[in-house]
Amino acid sequence: MVLFIISVGLSITMGLMGFVNLAHGAFAMAGGYLVVTLTRSWGVPFLPSLLIAAVVVGVASIPFERLLYSRLYKATELDQVLLTIGLAFMAIASYTYFYGPSPLTVPLPSFLTGQIDIGVRTVPTYRAFTIVVGAVLIALLWYGFERTNIGAKIRAAVDNRRMAQSVGINVDRLFTLTFALGSGLAAFGGGLAIQTFGLTPSFAVLYLVFFLIIVSVGGLGSLKGTLIASILLGVFDIGGKYLYSDAGGFFIYVLTVLVLLIKPAGLYGRE
Repeated sequence: MVLFIISVGLSITMGLMGFVNLAHGAFAMAGGYLVVTLTRSWGVPFLPSLLIAAVVVGVASIPFERLLYSRLYKATELDQVLLTIGLAFMAIASYTYFYGPSPLTVPLPSFLTGQIDIGVRTVPTYRAFTIVVGAVLIALLWYGFERTNIGAKIRAAVDNRRMAQSVGINVDRLFTLTFALGSGLAAFGGGLAIQTFGLTPSFAVLYLVFFLIIVSVGGLGSLKGTLIASILLGVFDIGGKYLYSDAGGFFIYVLTVLVLLIKPAGLYGRE
């Protein structure tokens, strides 16, 4: 679920904008560090901190999109990669300077600690909470993309940008709103990931390969594809490490290769 929450914004923005955004993990990391600051320095409870981080990072991403990203929409993939990976490394250096290289945690409310007995086994309460939050976000995103006017415009722009512009859709404004939404979701996921993935300044690139794999396997711009890819790859990765710890992340890459050999555009991507 954490992988889905962070990756879905990248999938939509890459599918809509056709922009290789390797700085997406930096927005997730920014959300994580903002949650740390809010909870540890300002005494804000954990749950409101997640929402505040998502909103603040989403709004803060708008100048990046307008001033930097928009200038390279028609540039080559190499130019986009160089810009965004440069932003990611700048973020790593900045957060290392202000927060240090050590992993940080956040204080959780009492109702998110402990274990929950589900009958066949006990599950950490926080992980169960993450699954529930992910399920709620899936429902909200599905409704937003499938049942609202703005969702229809996004889907139209993903399918055919030129036609969407010809019928009066302001694609540039749509890009900005979608980019802000994707960055806000990344920040929300980054805050949730603190207790499961850990938070260090290297987060911006450490898990970037996972996000890119999920987007590739699921298919650009596909909500369903991102969800299924997140579940498949998450289960295969953790399950494989439990069964064969020496294999490391071998299983997730095998699954990725097999899927892309059969469906190069991803499970639900456009051919």
